[in-house]
Amino acid sequence: MLVAQVLINALVLGCLYACIAIGFSLVWGVLNVINLIHGSFIVLGAYLAWGLYQSLKIPPWYVLVIAAPLFFVLGYLLQRLLLNRVISAPVLVTLTLTFGLDLILNNAMIYFFKADYRKLTLSPPIGSVSLFDVVVPVDRLIATASALALTFVLYLVLRRLRVGRAIVAVRLDRDAAVLMGVDVKSIYAIAFGIGAALAGCAGVLMALIFPISPLTSSTFLGKAFVVCVLGGLGSVSGALAGGLLLALVEGVGSATLGPAHATTLSFALLIAFLIVRPQGLLGRKGFE
Repeated sequence: MLVAQVLINALVLGCLYACIAIGFSLVWGVLNVINLIHGSFIVLGAYLAWGLYQSLKIPPWYVLVIAAPLFFVLGYLLQRLLLNRVISAPVLVTLTLTFGLDLILNNAMIYFFKADYRKLTLSPPIGSVSLFDVVVPVDRLIATASALALTFVLYLVLRRLRVGRAIVAVRLDRDAAVLMGVDVKSIYAIAFGIGAALAGCAGVLMALIFPISPLTSSTFLGKAFVVCVLGGLGSVSGALAGGLLLALVEGVGSATLGPAHATTLSFALLIAFLIVRPQGLLGRKGFE
């Protein structure tokens, strides 16, 4: 039954990893910006869920309705007012800018919330389900279903809506998109806003499972980076596949070698993919 439990845990965690990475992949693929503030957005979303539950008893899955537009506006304004000024500069410039913004946001969270770890504990607990000795907490199932729903919504936006097709067009060929009348600056801001919204929502879901602290932002950023490499930059299905693969490797590593070696195994897998298959499992030219 240990194998079944590891596989179920990997499935649950993999969907959450995909939700973490998909916004990061979108921004990287469309804007060619490695968004280092992504991890702090996730932590900020987790604090939003924790704070609303502590003060108003709003369950985290309802907080998604608040987090999505709030973080979208934050990301949109951040790109319009700051990143857009250096968007055509070399990658190192945008990397440095997002690194500086991450330091500011992370230190602001440490100032207001301290570096202590906090845990969002539902009261009363909503229990767990058990099937053939495989136990899964209900809150994790809700987080998994919500993560899959967010991933599917992004897929539909990119495939069905006009703004989504414009995002894909800019990702494929920016110059051709300009000739077709696409406002690239607006698309950049919208894409960054969507990435921030997904990060904030992922943080809300992560608050159900992991302790919250500003110190975990680098961990979430690292997960997003690894999933993008494993699954392939520019693919919703790739983010899901990369998240499941990472969670499976970490789960097997924790069960066989101990939790201390799970991260080592995941980054060893990252290096192997960069050498053998740098495009990832399902990497493709366009983000679709």
